[in-house]
Amino acid sequence: MRRSRLEELKFLEGRCRNQVLDLGIEPLQDPRRCRGAPRRAAGGGCPGSGRRSPGARPARPDAAAMAQENAAFSPGPEEPPRRRGRQRYVEKDGRCNVQQGNVRETYRYLTDLFTTLVDLQWRLSLLFFVLAYALTWLFFGAIWWLIAYGRGDLEHLEDTAWTPCVNNLNGFVAAFLFSIETETTIGYGHRVITDQCPEGIVLLLLQAILGSMVNAFMVGCMFVKISQPNKRAATLVFSSHAVVSLRDGRLCLMFRVGDLRSSHIVEASIRAKLIRSRQTLEGEFIPLHQTDLSVGFDTGDDRLFLVSPLVISHEIDAASPFWEASRRALERDDFEIVVILEGMVEATGMTCQARSSYLVDEVLWGHRFTSVLTLEDGFYEVDYASFHETFEVPTPSCSARELAEAAARLDAHLYWSIPSRLDEKVEEEGAGEGAGEEAGADKEQNGCLPPPETESKV
Repeated sequence: MRRSRLEELKFLEGRCRNQVLDLGIEPLQDPRRCRGAPRRAAGGGCPGSGRRSPGARPARPDAAAMAQENAAFSPGPEEPPRRRGRQRYVEKDGRCNVQQGNVRETYRYLTDLFTTLVDLQWRLSLLFFVLAYALTWLFFGAIWWLIAYGRGDLEHLEDTAWTPCVNNLNGFVAAFLFSIETETTIGYGHRVITDQCPEGIVLLLLQAILGSMVNAFMVGCMFVKISQPNKRAATLVFSSHAVVSLRDGRLCLMFRVGDLRSSHIVEASIRAKLIRSRQTLEGEFIPLHQTDLSVGFDTGDDRLFLVSPLVISHEIDAASPFWEASRRALERDDFEIVVILEGMVEATGMTCQARSSYLVDEVLWGHRFTSVLTLEDGFYEVDYASFHETFEVPTPSCSARELAEAAARLDAHLYWSIPSRLDEKVEEEGAGEGAGEEAGADKEQNGCLPPPETESKV
C-alpha cells in the first residue's frame, strides 16, 4: 500500500517532533495560535516567550498519543488478497443458476404448449386459467348473440308467435350467460335452444366439444402443476458442508443426505458431478466442464435405502479428479460439486429429483460427520439437530497419491525386511552348524582318530 507525498511529510514531521521532545527542547508553536494571547510563563513555546527555565523539567510526550499519531501515518500490515466469490452453478436449494438468453426460435415453446404452461409461474398460470374460460365464454356468447341478431330474434321479443333460436335471449348479456350455462352444463332452464334453429344446434355441439377440451387441458395443467414433485424435494436435505477424511486408510470425500418425511423415496439413487473449467492440451478452454465423481456405481452403493440419513462417500483413488490434490491445493482450487438425488415418490409414483452443491469453502478437510442415529426403546431415533454438525479428526494433509505411495513404500519395506531377516537367521544357523563340524574335526585330530591320510602313510 503506497502512501501519498503529503502523508509521508506528515509522518516525518511527527517523528521529528517526537525526537525534539525527547531532547528536552520545546518546539516552536504556530505564531497564529499565539497571536493576541498573553505571554506564557518561562518555558512557553510562543515567540518571544524566552527560553525554558533551567530547573524546569521537559514535558515528556504521551507514549500512547505518539503511537496513535505514528500509526495514523505509518502503513498498516497488508491484508491478504481476498478470494473472489465463485458464482454458483447450482444453488443450495437446487435451483440451476442459468438463464437462457437471445433465444430467437421462441416458436419451439408453442410446440409443447402443455409443458410451457406447467413451467410458468403461479400467477401467470392462474391468469391463463381464467383467461381461457373467460375468452371461451365471451367468444361463444358473441356468436349466440350474432345468431339471434341475424335471425331477427332481438326485434321480435314481444311477439309471442315468433319462434327464436334461444328462448329468453334478449341481449348480449343473456347470450353470454347462455354460453356459460352451455359450456359448464349448468342448465337453469330459463334459456333453452329451440328445434327451429339448425345453426344453433351446430354451435351447441361445437361449444360442448371445445368446452370439454378446454376443461381437460386447463384442469390437467393445474393438476400437474399442483402435484409436481418439486415440493417433495424440499423435504430431502443435504448437509451444509462436505468433508474429507480417512476411511479404511483411504482419503474420501463425503456428504450426508436425509429424508424428513415418513413416506420414503423408492428406488433412490445418488450422483455427483465436479464442475470445473479446464483447458485442453490444444489450448481450448472448456467452461464449467462436468466430471463424474464415483459414489459407488460399480459396487451398487449409489442405490440408497433412504430410511435414515446416510453418508455418501467418494473414494479418492487414481480415477478421481482429486487424486493429486492435497489440503493446500484443494483450498486454492476453484470448483463446485453438484450432488443429485433421484427417486420415485412413494405416494404418487412420480419421479423426484433433489439437487445441491458444495463450493471450495464448503469442503472441510479433516472433519467427520456427527452421528445422528440413536437406539431408543424399541425404535431408532434420528436427531436432525445434529445433521449438519461435524468434528475434527486426525487426517494427513498430503494428497491421496502421496498417501498411497507412502503406504506402498511401507508395504515394500515390510515385504523385503521379513524374508531378509529369515535369511539372516538361516545363515546364522548354517554358520553355527559349520563351526560345530569344524570343532569336531579338530577334536578328532587332536586325540581320538588319526586322519585317513596319516593311516595310509603309516
